[in-house]
Amino acid sequence: MDKQMTIWLVIGVYAIFMLAIGILYSRKGSDMAGFTVGGRSAGAWISALSYGTAYFSAVMFIGYSGGSGWSYGLWSVLVGIGNAVFGSLLAWLVLANRTRKITRRHDIKSMPQLFEKRFQSPAMRLFSCIVIFVFLIPYSASVYKGLTSVCSVILGINEQVCMIIIAIASALLLVLGGYMATLKADFVQGFVMMIGVTALIVLVVLSPQVGGLSQGLSNMADYMKAHEMAPLPGKSAVALVSTLLMTSFGTWGLPQMVHKYYGIRDGKEVKRGTIISTFFALLVAGGGYFIGSLSHLFFGETMPEGGKDFIVPLMLDSAGLPNLLIGVILVLLISASVSTLSSITLTACTTVSMDLVKSTFAKKMEDRNLAALTRILCLAFVVLSYVIANYPTPILEMMSYSWGIISGSFLAPYLLSLYWKGINRAGAWAGMLGGFLTAFLPAALSGFTTPDGPLYACLAMILSFALCFAGSKMADVFHWKSAQPNEKFYSPGTEE
Repeated sequence: MDKQMTIWLVIGVYAIFMLAIGILYSRKGSDMAGFTVGGRSAGAWISALSYGTAYFSAVMFIGYSGGSGWSYGLWSVLVGIGNAVFGSLLAWLVLANRTRKITRRHDIKSMPQLFEKRFQSPAMRLFSCIVIFVFLIPYSASVYKGLTSVCSVILGINEQVCMIIIAIASALLLVLGGYMATLKADFVQGFVMMIGVTALIVLVVLSPQVGGLSQGLSNMADYMKAHEMAPLPGKSAVALVSTLLMTSFGTWGLPQMVHKYYGIRDGKEVKRGTIISTFFALLVAGGGYFIGSLSHLFFGETMPEGGKDFIVPLMLDSAGLPNLLIGVILVLLISASVSTLSSITLTACTTVSMDLVKSTFAKKMEDRNLAALTRILCLAFVVLSYVIANYPTPILEMMSYSWGIISGSFLAPYLLSLYWKGINRAGAWAGMLGGFLTAFLPAALSGFTTPDGPLYACLAMILSFALCFAGSKMADVFHWKSAQPNEKFYSPGTEE
């Protein structure tokens, strides 16, 4: 069987499997509770792997690992390790159980709902709803771009065709099955990703360009010394640290990541999920960045045609991998991307349907009708993401804008809401708006072309915390109405 036939056969089996899952769980997502949080019955393995597959998509494998590996060499592996330690282990330890308890206690299904109930502010709900929907679109678009770059290289098909296929796959999964369908799909896709990354690491290391682990590391170390990458110059070091912090701590404020905590069954599953999520991140993210860190052994000093987005695809194409493994790798990337796209789309669209349409315009809408509206919005979101994906902005930059704006706006108010009773509406607004403007304005003023998105994202998150504290204390001192506490939010519930 030739290369193309083998690859398409593997992809076809995957597509049939995904369609079957969507159909199987179509009835279980007919109401809003089932569609959005899966009845809050998810176990550790499903929740952890869903978190991981939403975290690491083709953006990480293609955009971040390739771009970071080219710029920082072996140093880029630190980003993957940081993602595992800070973005998974610490995130689950700090956020998961608190979020699970509070969202269950108050029947919260979205981050805007959490803000409204904690700060008693419908306006904050509306603002966060708009920010989430608008700025998750470039996040979704960057995933499309990452996947199409590798498919165009390995399969030799038109990027537009590939983009349309992925859009249809993610839309069908969501529209048919909702949250539980994505969770079940993520469970299997998580294992596919772990197996695929392991095999990929081994075969890339054994490729003629690398020549084995010790030889490859030695050659890369020599290259880095010869090209002033060991140690990294000051500006590059700042950029590397910014990328590490944004992609690790930035996940704490992303609504599609936080959403994974809502549906966990109980505290025991949280503890198990913490271990599983960390192991997954260490293998997948660490492995992905390690592969990208070897890019100069394949291309030397010459950037591949197509730019940073094509570094990893061309590495895979030239590594002499077996046809079956290439098919598995493509399924790995498709799996990761569909999982991420599903999480993003579900988060953005449930936010609009629940927190904008129903809360503002149709308060008596039945859950079944609301779930139907959410499915329609999912289709619209996919179309918008497809349109944005056709713009020439590189993957890493496009993702950075989205990551920075959303995390800069929401991380501080969300985290402080879980642990600090002293944060009030004035402080939350100050932190939310300050973080938003810090991340948004530099990107907008540059025409969304600045390469410093991770740096602005970090500044936005730090400033947001400072403004939350300052605004809350000022409101207390001057006895503003917005300083009123909300003790009921923290009162213990019956189901913890």
